[in-house]
Amino acid sequence: MSWKHLSVKKHKIWLWTAVNKHIPGVIAWVLGDRSSATFKLLWQIIGCWHSFFYVTDGYPVYPCFISNEDHIVSKTYMTRVEGENSRFSHYLARL
Repeated sequence: MSWKHLSVKKHKIWLWTAVNKHIPGVIAWVLGDRSSATFKLLWQIIGCWHSFFYVTDGYPVYPCFISNEDHIVSKTYMTRVEGENSRFSHYLARL
């Protein structure tokens, strides 16, 4: 899971995404600010899937929702997520 900044004139919008290593593409996403309230919207979608672990970039909001036993902070594992974010942002820019 991660977030990416998208500039929209004066308002900053952040794209929060969830990626599954077994399924290509972004499986869930939410647009909003960088607050825990925005991540909570994404967590309501993916939290019920009961994954064995969640890999994140270490943003401070995640521990509020993901238990330490299920949370892995790793730049190495995030390369897949960043690749999907790049592709997703490319398509959003064309809209």
